[in-house]
Amino acid sequence: MKTTKILFWTATIIIALFEGVMPALTSQTELAKEGIRHLGYPEYFGNALVVFKILGVIALVVPKMPKRIKEWAYAGFVFDFLFASISHFAVDGITFLSFFPLIFLGILMVSYSSYHKLNTNK
Repeated sequence: MKTTKILFWTATIIIALFEGVMPALTSQTELAKEGIRHLGYPEYFGNALVVFKILGVIALVVPKMPKRIKEWAYAGFVFDFLFASISHFAVDGITFLSFFPLIFLGILMVSYSSYHKLNTNK
């Protein structure tokens, strides 16, 4: 149980930092805006993405959040990572940036599976 809790919080905090804190602090930089343009998306898409990422992180880290909302947040992040990877493959070909979101998808899966282990043990 203790190991599962450590796994859950470690993976969830990594996702929270990468998907919530970092975009919130850097989304209006020229580098971030150019990254969205480079993939062919309009600037407003990047802004909307940041809002939904922050809401998703809040859903994952707040302990008393309803389970259904947490499930939707996990699903949203799965789509985010998969489509980020697909976008990079389509625009840049096979590069590290094409696989990078899949690394975080793996971390998200650790968070998700440990979340369910913790809730079935209660």
